[in-house]
Amino acid sequence: MAGAAGADLLCYITPAEHLGLPTPRQVEEGVIAFKIAAHVADTIKLGRRARAWDDEVSRFRGGKLMWREMINRLIDPEKAWAVYTQYGGEPKVRGCTMCGGYCPMLMVMQQIKKVKGEVNG
Repeated sequence: MAGAAGADLLCYITPAEHLGLPTPRQVEEGVIAFKIAAHVADTIKLGRRARAWDDEVSRFRGGKLMWREMINRLIDPEKAWAVYTQYGGEPKVRGCTMCGGYCPMLMVMQQIKKVKGEVNG
């Protein structure tokens, strides 16, 4: 909220805040949370100019189902890749791993191809 209101300085907080000295992983988690908060503040303050990154990630995720390209543009691509491949490598489905063949974006893309084929055929 402070960033959205115009604060020039934001602080990060680790999960260990006021409980003990943070581990390197907790510092990393705090920095990632900070980056997310700063980006949200920029999006509120700057609108469309700050949203370019979000739009790019959304196009790769939803519009194109290009998982590698999307993951490479995330705040913590290493962690995202670990989650994406946590069950033995890259998933075998084209759609998202939760929806599989019932992924709404995959279904939309299939319908678009079908309609284009009917129009051109």
